[in-house]
Amino acid sequence: MNNEIKQNVQSSDEEVHYSSFRYALGALLAFFGFSSKTHHASQKRAKLVGDIFVYIILLFGAFLMIYPFWWMLAGSFAYTADVEVGGNAVLNSMTWWPSLSTGSTTATGVSLFYNYKVMFTQAFVKSEYSNFNENFNYWRALLNNLIYSIVPVVVGVITSASAAFSFAKINWFGRNKVFFFLLAAIMVPGASITSTQYAMYTELNMTNNWSVLVVPGLFGSIMTAFFIRQFLFGLPTSIIEAAKIDGAGYFRIFCSFILPLAMPAIMAQGLLSFMGCWNNYVGSYLFIAQDSEWINMPHAMQVMSNGAYKGNQGPVIAASVMCVLPVLILFACFQKLIIGSLMLTGSKE
Repeated sequence: MNNEIKQNVQSSDEEVHYSSFRYALGALLAFFGFSSKTHHASQKRAKLVGDIFVYIILLFGAFLMIYPFWWMLAGSFAYTADVEVGGNAVLNSMTWWPSLSTGSTTATGVSLFYNYKVMFTQAFVKSEYSNFNENFNYWRALLNNLIYSIVPVVVGVITSASAAFSFAKINWFGRNKVFFFLLAAIMVPGASITSTQYAMYTELNMTNNWSVLVVPGLFGSIMTAFFIRQFLFGLPTSIIEAAKIDGAGYFRIFCSFILPLAMPAIMAQGLLSFMGCWNNYVGSYLFIAQDSEWINMPHAMQVMSNGAYKGNQGPVIAASVMCVLPVLILFACFQKLIIGSLMLTGSKE
């Protein structure tokens, strides 16, 4: 007891010698969770301040990612057709909402969905200012996107899954060497082989039609096979051995056991592949002419932006919203399945 009293007296004597500024500064630091010689902060207060700081950073990062989508949505309702009242300058000055929107008094007679109406009925139609095909319209661009996204994804993901099954669960000579050789191909930049691809597709008469964006995807992707292979390593080999004892071949094992068990990983990779094919602007721009009826939606928006609607970007932004919307809906519907792909399914050995 005497020692404690002496320490308290000594500490109180030391506090008397601190200046008022240092004492106030210590109190301020203690409030934000930092201890000093004059004040001792509680651990709860320090954790609270740290959590607040982390959440501020996270909210700022979320704002940077969400704001461009909000800007695009707001810009799709901006009236940019009349050059005299602002034109595309409306988009340059837009912060939270267009300063000149279709709902304002200056845009008399223009409905709220003016840009969407123009996009559906006029924007993709051939005119003296555009190079679109005579049979091309928005619905044709949407159909092309569906063809380029669904057919290669469905067939290609199944092809990749079968390759992943072979690399993960079937022992054959040189399996790992072949896999590492294919994996090394990922290190080759895609732009470095573009000229070779164009020459090959031209010789095969695949350019300027649907086959150039469909046929290559039917053979799968090594990245998709790699991720599904890693997932299959977590599945028990006893299932395959039991099926082989019952007389099942590898094809039946793959269709009856591997596909259902690996469906979360397959669906997750299929969704990622779908997004890549849906937004494949470079492939359409390089291998399909802009006056072809087989260009996809991103390519068509580029033709719009540099053609008849160069001074009226409102319909172009509306087309961008309609291009992003299917991907967002697809992700919202299958987000649980994507999360489920992180967990291994099946029984444990």
